[in-house]
Amino acid sequence: MENRAHKHSLISRGVGILSVACASFILMSAAVEAKGPLNVSAQEVKQISLTEERIQSVLNDAYAKFKDNQDGKNADYIKALAVVDSKIFGITLVTADGKVYEVGDTKEAVSIQSISKVFTAAKVIQEKGDKFLQEKIGVNATGLAFNSIIAIEQHGGSASNPFVNAGAIQSTSWVEAKDSKERWAKIKTYMDDFAGRKLPFNEEVYQSEVNDNKRNQAISKLLDANGRMGSDPLEATTVYTKQCSVNISSHDLGMMGATFANDGINPLTKKKVIDEEYVPHILAVMATAGLYDNAGDWLYLTGTPAKSGVGGGILAIVPGKMGIGVVSPPLDKYGNSVRGQQAAAYIIDKLGLNPFAQ
Repeated sequence: MENRAHKHSLISRGVGILSVACASFILMSAAVEAKGPLNVSAQEVKQISLTEERIQSVLNDAYAKFKDNQDGKNADYIKALAVVDSKIFGITLVTADGKVYEVGDTKEAVSIQSISKVFTAAKVIQEKGDKFLQEKIGVNATGLAFNSIIAIEQHGGSASNPFVNAGAIQSTSWVEAKDSKERWAKIKTYMDDFAGRKLPFNEEVYQSEVNDNKRNQAISKLLDANGRMGSDPLEATTVYTKQCSVNISSHDLGMMGATFANDGINPLTKKKVIDEEYVPHILAVMATAGLYDNAGDWLYLTGTPAKSGVGGGILAIVPGKMGIGVVSPPLDKYGNSVRGQQAAAYIIDKLGLNPFAQ
């Protein structure tokens, strides 16, 4: 009996040791699995999964999922925008190293409108530094409509941020130039540098807007009365109207976003367009004030900086990784492209690109 008990004890101890060994092996295996086959972190494994096939597949899915959505309508307060083909729908994703993925009407162009505000603000911050943008124009959301005059009065004569009309006109006025012609040329060339090509100018849209921009003229005059303008207010308003009338496609928007994602260097031309140190400041304002009165909901949903325009464009940027451009003219009640938001948000979600979820 004693021998049998001793033998049983040895077997039990052996099983126990084996169990511990197995458990250790399982834990080690789990750790290796979590680290991935190349001994990398879980985050790096997540990025490895972003294969070319996966990215293109998600873009194709987004296009198929939302292309038949008829919600929203073209902006009609600018006559030339009301007649743009509402069926245009193009999606482009450009990585920081210049790889392009796209689907749909990616070469069809619409006017850039308020997305131009991003690049004029970038020009000002490049010329005058981050403190100037923060102190002279402001970087806080107004809590009011993008074309509000009340917001200027409530904020001590300040535009509050460069993505409302007041701030955008103000940004335009502060671009260093000897006259209106030079100011416009510098702003247009700067947008071209972000896109990596000469962007066309839409004369029809410009004429439609320049004869009907009296509210913006009033805004510029009020800013000038508060000592906030860097040039003649009406001249700045005219140049601002020109910058809104530049044509862009989803391909252009994707490349412009990729330039920000690539630390300010255009991945196609390799030209440094904005200093790396200023990129986070522009992206921060995009995050807080990029989609008019719906900026908070967009950030809550996607975690990404973005900017919309009433021409139907959406530009979203995944910092350090890629730019996403979508063009689809029908807008929601906030003035943001319906399908543009849906497609960009879907891509960000399916590819796991939300910076706050990393």
